Amino acid sequence: MTTTTLAGLLLSAALVTGASAQNCELTLRSSDTHPDGYPTVEGVKAMAEEVKEKTDGRICIEVFPSAQLGEEKDTIEQTQFGVIDMVRASFGTFNDIVPDTQLFSLPYLFRSEQHMHKVMDGPIGDELGEAFAEKDLVALAYYDGGARSFYNSQKPIQSIEDLQGMKFRVMQNDVFVDMMDALGANATPMPYGEVYSAIQTGVIDGAENNYPSYDSSGHAEVAKYFTLDQHLMVPELVAMSKMTWDKLSPEDQEIVLTAAQNSAVLERKLWAEQEEASRAKVEEAGAEIIADIDKQPFIDAMAPVYEKYVTTPEAQDLVQRIRDTE
Repeated sequence: MTTTTLAGLLLSAALVTGASAQNCELTLRSSDTHPDGYPTVEGVKAMAEEVKEKTDGRICIEVFPSAQLGEEKDTIEQTQFGVIDMVRASFGTFNDIVPDTQLFSLPYLFRSEQHMHKVMDGPIGDELGEAFAEKDLVALAYYDGGARSFYNSQKPIQSIEDLQGMKFRVMQNDVFVDMMDALGANATPMPYGEVYSAIQTGVIDGAENNYPSYDSSGHAEVAKYFTLDQHLMVPELVAMSKMTWDKLSPEDQEIVLTAAQNSAVLERKLWAEQEEASRAKVEEAGAEIIADIDKQPFIDAMAPVYEKYVTTPEAQDLVQRIRDTE
């Protein structure tokens, strides 16, 4: 390629980019740590398309996946200060900012993913939104991050008795360690990247995660028994900087909010499809899925965990309201 041709191509690209930028009166930057194509990323992209269409191209949202703008904790702080306009992050990362989000990491809090959606789309989700607003974050939509379940290399886990004495990798999190203690198993915190070899060599018996992670990590190759107990479902949040939100007209705020909530419907659908595809893949590879279990004994065993972490009347009331949601 000649220098002249290359220069011409670069000039053309610059003109196209410039024209595109001129069409957008306001361009918002949105961060996600997940890779391109992941349900949460595709959800925000769909939101961006709807916003651009309904504002006749005035407002554009540029999505930066794969932690291009930083890890979740850093990008949340940048969003609070208006350096970044939007962020998608797990509730777990908001624990130090909005303390009530800690309660959503309690084991067996949600009966199912449908139960979680009803809680987050109802009055409880609205109240949490007010708590986020006090921290300069506007809660736009609650996404689904899947349900974590146990898998191991030794035997099918069909009851709480089957867990006794088994060694499971968990995240370095006190709630997780206490959960395993309450179930009669041994918690072994370790980096995620070490889990495969640790199961393979017998250092641990298993771990816990959702179907897509169980599949993509290769853990299904060394831990063939997957028990669908769904002990943890942590919501995810798409939030906007209050500084950015306040710059929008009431009409544009309504467009952004509606588009975000519509995107949550899509994201949940994409997540369910990804879970189903991963389940089919691991089953085809020989994994045994244990789905027909009585979860009540697992739930009952969490009493000391809840006693330890749900200590105020306000927290106790919130947990009860979540459980009472039909």
